[in-house]
Amino acid sequence: MTQVVEEKVTPRQARWAIALFFFVSGFGYSTWASRIPVIQQQLHLSEAQLGGVLFALPAGLMLTLPVTAGLLQRFSSRQIMLVGAILYNVALALLGLVEHTWQLVGLLFCFGSSRNLLNLSMNAQSVGVQARYDTSIIATFHGVWSVAGFAAAALGTLLIGQRVPTSLHFATVAVVLTGVALFTYRHSLVLPPTPEARRAGFSWPDKTLLKFGLIAFASMACEGTMYDWSGIYFQKAVLVPKEAAALGFTIYMVAMTAGRFSGDPLANRFGVKSILHYSGLLMLGGLLLAALLPMPLTAGLGFALVGLGVSCVIPMVFGIAGRTAALSSGSAIAAVSTVGYVGFLLVPPVVGFIAEVAGLRWSFGLMAVLGAVVVLLVRRLPA
Repeated sequence: MTQVVEEKVTPRQARWAIALFFFVSGFGYSTWASRIPVIQQQLHLSEAQLGGVLFALPAGLMLTLPVTAGLLQRFSSRQIMLVGAILYNVALALLGLVEHTWQLVGLLFCFGSSRNLLNLSMNAQSVGVQARYDTSIIATFHGVWSVAGFAAAALGTLLIGQRVPTSLHFATVAVVLTGVALFTYRHSLVLPPTPEARRAGFSWPDKTLLKFGLIAFASMACEGTMYDWSGIYFQKAVLVPKEAAALGFTIYMVAMTAGRFSGDPLANRFGVKSILHYSGLLMLGGLLLAALLPMPLTAGLGFALVGLGVSCVIPMVFGIAGRTAALSSGSAIAAVSTVGYVGFLLVPPVVGFIAEVAGLRWSFGLMAVLGAVVVLLVRRLPA
């Protein structure tokens, strides 16, 4: 039965199906991120308190890595991807109903856990699709994620301006995205379970993958900072009206989208190492510009540079990890993700604590170190 289903799925159908799952992931996450300043105000949270609360989402991501690895050993990644998508949207809808901080913490943990199920499995699927093509296409999947994120951020800005309740916003998006996942699931790849996931505990990269894991750490830490704090930075450091608080996040997502759709042809022409090197420089320069000149034009330009900088790091690193001979694609991605999610887990909450003590400008300026880390690590990679 499995073989019959797999034969009916063409590479083109699988490519579109997995692209739509990336759309589901990106649109759902950016829907949440677009409302963070609103939810902060509703719950009367300070920057430090918000930083502590936001810790719950990457904690859910990190702590469910061994669970996802175990599931990948027992089931096809397509099954985990569908279940993850459904749970992800249920958690999103419930986030729109929070009235107390403890509810937000619990639901963010669930949101992060379900996102881990969805993201690791769909990245394993994307590597499977890439194997059916002769040219690089993997960055375009992440480009679709960014298009979805940009669209969700723009929609969030519009709905906030129209004073649409967060509950209605989140619930409507969750229903639509669940429908998309159910419709496109039949065209995903029937990939076999990954026997390497049999090992218990966290999957940590070996020496071959560790440098790529550390690059993923810096990139995902930067991404997490931008997702969680870009709207608040524009409102409190750049001093735009609260109705325009999501503008910074939107600029970031537009730049990330453009970078990801340019990533494959640039990598084919200049090589992955060059792309990663300039990515680090863009992250470094963009964060410093936003921190040193917190005005709408300069901060917006800085956020655009950061978006370009982080755009191709994760797809390129995951693509290399997925081609590692010692591990299957799912296990290799899980290993690199373990290190990356540590950055996603630890750094954004630290931004809140630094902001509480020294201000948001200092916290963003210090995050520029992440770009420098990428540059230094890339120089140590083989040509």
